[in-house]
Amino acid sequence: MKITGITSHVLQYDLPEPLGYSQQYYSKRSAHLVRVETDAGLTGWGECFGPGSVALANKTIVERVIQPMVLGMDALDRDVIWHKVYNLLRDHGQKGMPMQALSGVDIALWDVAGKAAGLPVHKLIGGAHRSDVPVYGYGMMLRDEPVADLARRFEDEAVAIREMGFVATKMKVGFGPKPDIALAQAVRRSVGDDFPFMVDANHCYTTSDAFYVGRALEELDAYWFEEPVAPEDHDGYRELRAGLKINISGGEAEFGRWGWRQILENRGLDIAQPEVCALGGITEYLRVLALCHAHFTPVVNHVWGSAIAVAANLQLLAAMPPMPGGLHPWEPMLEFDTTDNRFRDELLTEPLDIQRQVQKNGGRVTVPTGPGLGVEPDPDIIRHYEIT
Repeated sequence: MKITGITSHVLQYDLPEPLGYSQQYYSKRSAHLVRVETDAGLTGWGECFGPGSVALANKTIVERVIQPMVLGMDALDRDVIWHKVYNLLRDHGQKGMPMQALSGVDIALWDVAGKAAGLPVHKLIGGAHRSDVPVYGYGMMLRDEPVADLARRFEDEAVAIREMGFVATKMKVGFGPKPDIALAQAVRRSVGDDFPFMVDANHCYTTSDAFYVGRALEELDAYWFEEPVAPEDHDGYRELRAGLKINISGGEAEFGRWGWRQILENRGLDIAQPEVCALGGITEYLRVLALCHAHFTPVVNHVWGSAIAVAANLQLLAAMPPMPGGLHPWEPMLEFDTTDNRFRDELLTEPLDIQRQVQKNGGRVTVPTGPGLGVEPDPDIIRHYEIT
């Protein structure tokens, strides 16, 4: 079954209001889908991490760099294809956009393989350890407004996420240590003492400021402190993990098994957050997952993007072995963006309908059991939102 074409589709629309995290505000929602076609008539879909102009750059890498390397190759030779592309691009990018581009192609190849076998991806990996997964809802994005006003907005959003039925929630910070603590206090106040909440800094602090914020978050009983310092600052992560009681999480900005080996050997994370649409796709994700578990580090996948990314992560969470094994193993969660996202809600011919499932099923969603990723995008939606 030969690869006959690889096409990128970058989708975009204007958000109802600008949203932000610690690094920037943005006013458009983007998604980058990848389609792999074969001479057997089977088509696979994947997704590349990265918004806006990053997605457009990745589109060029997918179509003009990776596609010529793999045309005519057997679509089922995923590992052969992965290593060919990685080895030929090694001199030009062992991390970053080349890996994001490869990720989308690789995920699409797994979708093709599942459709060829008539099996969901989790069966190709080795089976489902669970048929449904708990979901946490993240929201509480930054806005360019006074912190006191934003705190009230965060209170309302956090309560809404809890009432939607999610098992936990996550907020953004990024105004500085003292205002960020005030925002976290507002969220804890609004959801009560018994509801887990997490804090995502998107690597905005120095180590000393991260200690200051982390100690306050311990008092609030936050579950984890995500990307407190720059991803390159391995020593900072190790110091924070050793000096704070709160769980330190991160890893979404790391690529491939070699970078992940350094993170894990450094012992700087309590919870690993690999991003399958960035680190090299499902093929490389499985290697990273094995490394995490070999270091006894639990995994909660980072999830950002469209319903294709959500479906891919549901397949991976189903196939993730329990760690540790036993009657009551540690359980991974699906990350779910509760902010405005048409590419999550409207993209598929048969929507995943995560919010309804969460409300109906006690905060859990079922894993798709159809062939491949178990979902199909609507070509009319792609045509409507595609940019060039």
